[in-house]
Amino acid sequence: MPETNKHIACCGLDCAKCMVYIATQENDDEKRRETAILWNKNLNLNLMPEEINCNGCLIDGCLTERVGGDHTCPIRKCVREKEFINCAYCGDYICGTLEQYFKMFPETASYCRETLNGIRREIKSS
Repeated sequence: MPETNKHIACCGLDCAKCMVYIATQENDDEKRRETAILWNKNLNLNLMPEEINCNGCLIDGCLTERVGGDHTCPIRKCVREKEFINCAYCGDYICGTLEQYFKMFPETASYCRETLNGIRREIKSS
């Protein structure tokens, strides 16, 4: 079974490298502001800096859940509906939804893909 002490998001992002998670853990309002600007631009949202608070997408009440509506993260929604830990456990890996995410966030796509591929290798070898 893959290493469970890592905080890996549904998409394969290590939460410790996520702008929202970092801003929350450091309680850094400037990072919240920068993140709100970037996410509003990339995801066509209207987040306020004070809404940038997350302790990881694997827990209830995460940011993508609070945004709600059409802005709820489709990756997280899918993973939770299928009751997986993350996309690496899915038989449809890599699906169109995940590929779309990778296109929207190219700066983290290769890292996320590498993480998920590594988890899949661990799953197959166990």
